[in-house]
Amino acid sequence: MKRVLIKLSGESLAGKDGYGIDAERVDYYVEEIMKAVSMGTQIAIVIGGGNIFRGVKGATAGFDRVQGDYMGMMATIINSLALQTTLEEHGVKTKVLSGLPVERVAEAMSASRAIEYIESGNLVIIAGGSGNPFFTTDTAGVLRALEIKADAILKGTRVDGVYDKDPEKFDDARKYVSLSFDEAIAKSLKIMDQTAFTLCKENDLPIVVFNINVPSTLVRVLKGENAGTIVKNPKNQ
Repeated sequence: MKRVLIKLSGESLAGKDGYGIDAERVDYYVEEIMKAVSMGTQIAIVIGGGNIFRGVKGATAGFDRVQGDYMGMMATIINSLALQTTLEEHGVKTKVLSGLPVERVAEAMSASRAIEYIESGNLVIIAGGSGNPFFTTDTAGVLRALEIKADAILKGTRVDGVYDKDPEKFDDARKYVSLSFDEAIAKSLKIMDQTAFTLCKENDLPIVVFNINVPSTLVRVLKGENAGTIVKNPKNQ
């Protein structure tokens, strides 16, 4: 894979506290990303904001859904800036683009600008979701992956792939090495939200689900090893 988009959850930055930004977690992800950069892979990253605020949960707590989603988008910008700062401290050229206008801290997202930065050797972090309410960061991640013509979207999670049931609850859960989009839909496997998943299927964009918390797994995925689960259309299997 020459060019990929890595999708990370905001909660992954929270560490043991379950909220906020844990500097040790950020350092760990930066180390993993740097290994991938050293392979020559062109990388874009979309990170969620759930460690700070999640729009859907906010709505259930009494926040207006639209305002809550904008708050969530701003949370992704905070996480993106934290990641950028640490990457640049380690010598990785990084640009932050945003789907939500915040010109003082990030340039406006455009496909041509993102591709230009990537091809000139920058790692690009795309913040601010899609810039619109009612869309998850999964959907925003797929949208950005399509815009930059990524070969795949790599979804870093806390489990090592897709299972037939929750492996954290069931010892007999079975892992899939590969799946078609139709199989995942038929089995009701919750890999991404439906909008994001449909975008991947219709645009022939493979998804690789892997455990980002196991050192060097990202590198193994980029090398084509069976280090997670790949979901793709049958013609690519």
